[in-house]
Amino acid sequence: MIRPFFTKSAWGLLHVPGHLFQKVWGIFFGFLKRFIVLFTLYKYDCVYIYREVAPIGPPIFEWLIAKVFRKKIIYDFDDAIWVSIASEANPKVAAIKCSWKVADICRMSTIVTVGNQYLKDYAVNYCKDVRIIPTVVNTTDQHNRVKDQQTMPLVVGWTGTYTNFHNLEIITGVINELKKKYDFTFLIIANKDPKFRDVAYVYKPWKVETEIEDLLQMHIGVMPLYHREMELGKCGFKAIQYMSLGIPAIVSPVGVNSKVVGDETSGYLADSAQEWYDKLEHLLKHTELRTQMGAVARERIVQNYSVDATAQLFFDLFKKVS
Repeated sequence: MIRPFFTKSAWGLLHVPGHLFQKVWGIFFGFLKRFIVLFTLYKYDCVYIYREVAPIGPPIFEWLIAKVFRKKIIYDFDDAIWVSIASEANPKVAAIKCSWKVADICRMSTIVTVGNQYLKDYAVNYCKDVRIIPTVVNTTDQHNRVKDQQTMPLVVGWTGTYTNFHNLEIITGVINELKKKYDFTFLIIANKDPKFRDVAYVYKPWKVETEIEDLLQMHIGVMPLYHREMELGKCGFKAIQYMSLGIPAIVSPVGVNSKVVGDETSGYLADSAQEWYDKLEHLLKHTELRTQMGAVARERIVQNYSVDATAQLFFDLFKKVS
C-alpha cells in the first residue's frame, strides 16, 4: 500500500501563487487521509516513511505508528532535511515545518536509509542501523537511451526544481563568457521559469511524459552547488540522470558528486569560475571526447546507480523488519 500525503492536484498547486483555499483544503485532506490510514496498520509488519508522514507539524503520526501501533519503521531521506531552507524567506513556515523532527523520527525507526555518507553521519547519532542506498535511475525501462553527440546545435543543460535555482548563479557568468566564443544553447528544465535577466537561456517545463526526450537535448549536463550544509546532503541525482543517458556531467565537488562522477573519464569536477570555463570549453570543442565520456558515464551509472544494481540492498531492508 502506497499512501502519499498530497493528491496530484494539491501538489500541483502547492508552489503556485494564490489558490489559498485549495491549498488549505489539500493539507487538511492530507491529514485526514493520514488519520484514516492509521486504522489499516494492523495488516502490516512495518511502515516505510520517505522524509516524513506529514509536511508540517511535529512527528505525531510517526509516534503513533511506533509507540501506539507498535510497527517497525524504515525511514528514508535523501537530503539534509533537518536544515530549514524556509527560515531565510519565511520564518513562520520554518517553524511549522518542524525540521527538528528528523532526529526524532530516526530515533523511532528500526532502520534509516540515506543517500550518502554525509546523511549517514547525521543519522547514526539517533539510530543504530543506518544504511546507504544511493539515488538511482531505471536504466532498463526509462533512462535507457544514449545521447548522439553529433547532433546540433550544442546544448549545455541543467534540470531541477525552482528551490535550486540559486546554485546556477555559480555559472551564469561563465555561460555568458563562453557564449561570446561558441554557439550553444543553455537549457533549463524545471518546474518553474527562473526568469533570469543576466544570462540567455531556454526554459522547458519539466514533464514526466517528456523528461527523457528533454534531457537528451543536452550535450553536456551541469550541476553547480554551493559549499553549504544543505548542498552537502545532495545525492547527485542530476549527474546520475545526465550520465545514465550518455551525457558527460560537469559538477561541483560537493558532497557525493565527486564519488558519482569519479575520475575524469566520465565527467569533470569544477570548483572555480575558471575551472567551469575551461572544462565546459573543452567539452564544447571536442565531440568525440563527449561521446567517449558519455559511454563511460552510462556504464558507471548502470553498474553503481541503477535500480538493478541496488535492488538487493532495498530488499534486504525488509528481512530485519519482517
